[in-house]
Amino acid sequence: MIEPARIEGLLKDTIASPELRQFVLVAGLLAIAWIVGLLGRLFLHRVVRVATRHTAWRWDDALYEYGTFRWLARMLPAIVVYYGIALLMPVAEDSIGALVRNVAVCWMIVCVIAAMARALLAFESLYSATPAGKRSIKGVVQLLQLALWIVALVLVVTKLTHQSIGLLLSGIGAMSAVLLLVFKDTILGFVAGIQLSTNDMLRVGDWITMASAGVDGDVIDITLHTVKVRNFDRTIVTVPTWKLIGESFQNWRGMTESGGRRIKRELFVDAACVRFLDEEELERFGKVHLLKAYLERKREDIRRWNEALGEPGKLPVNRRRQTNIGAFRAYAEAYLAAHPDVHDKMTRMVRMRDPGAQGIPLEVYCFTNTVVWLDYERIQADIFDHLIAILPEFGLRPFQQPSGGDVREGVAALHTSLATEG
Repeated sequence: MIEPARIEGLLKDTIASPELRQFVLVAGLLAIAWIVGLLGRLFLHRVVRVATRHTAWRWDDALYEYGTFRWLARMLPAIVVYYGIALLMPVAEDSIGALVRNVAVCWMIVCVIAAMARALLAFESLYSATPAGKRSIKGVVQLLQLALWIVALVLVVTKLTHQSIGLLLSGIGAMSAVLLLVFKDTILGFVAGIQLSTNDMLRVGDWITMASAGVDGDVIDITLHTVKVRNFDRTIVTVPTWKLIGESFQNWRGMTESGGRRIKRELFVDAACVRFLDEEELERFGKVHLLKAYLERKREDIRRWNEALGEPGKLPVNRRRQTNIGAFRAYAEAYLAAHPDVHDKMTRMVRMRDPGAQGIPLEVYCFTNTVVWLDYERIQADIFDHLIAILPEFGLRPFQQPSGGDVREGVAALHTSLATEG
């Protein structure tokens, strides 16, 4: 081993200027550090990478891919400089040596903190690949990374300024109001992220709707500050995490997990066409297989009711009779029950809503046995195609506002009538 005194003697024989000798020593040390760093990177690429590929573990691959080992390898030049400058202390000024050592320590702190931050990203990646990974922890990981870098900043500042950590922290405490203002969004995002995760309110892949923020699509990312949503029109909307807690949003996950999607749509029937059914119509409807059991049961129920009335039951106004809209409603319910694409374990009904200016609303309420959007729309359209087309069989017609064609036909019919009379 070459002693520092011998190094000093050799340099004095060749270089007369002390400043130039110090420069040569430091430059040589930096060159050695660079060579060590280069060898470390080669070792990392040639040996560590091959080793991680040949193991059955996944965590070492994740650590390598996210750069944890690379940041640890970047410490090697700083270690060489730190111990090398101590070797050169007899020939280097104390102030220069101390400064170089402090800078080397600061770089080692940065490398360690960066490696830990990258390890957190690797852990988050492994977690997201598990079944529990639908609950995003990216916000927590980002907060931990922020805390690590704050620790790194405090350590670096204390090392360079030679101040105690307690004194520095007391100064930071005096600036707490300013720090709260600076990190307001971070604090709000962290609290909101904890609430979203704890209550399982939001996961990556959920379909959410939030009209106030223009959100209607799938969640693709949840971070400390924001939630990123891809709308169905392929646009990307970024919503602050705290906004999802401060305001209400609709999560369609329950629908997806249930396996059925709700159909809730009204069919408007013209009130003027509602009437009682005569015997001939009852006989004809009795041959419809979806209505046969209902009509037999209903006719027996009405017969007993009317017989119980006695003499007053002879008046039509006192008697119960079957209506065409009631028969249609029963047919629609039986049609839904027999439909192969309607969920048979969920609520299924056809109900009459309050009549209004647009006629009598008949609401079809049921669930499809699929949650796929395209299939859902197809099933819903098929159901209403059939119900609208079969309305005339019951003497009913759908209600709609008069169009221009209706007005022209009415005017033409009036002219024809007037011309005939004239």
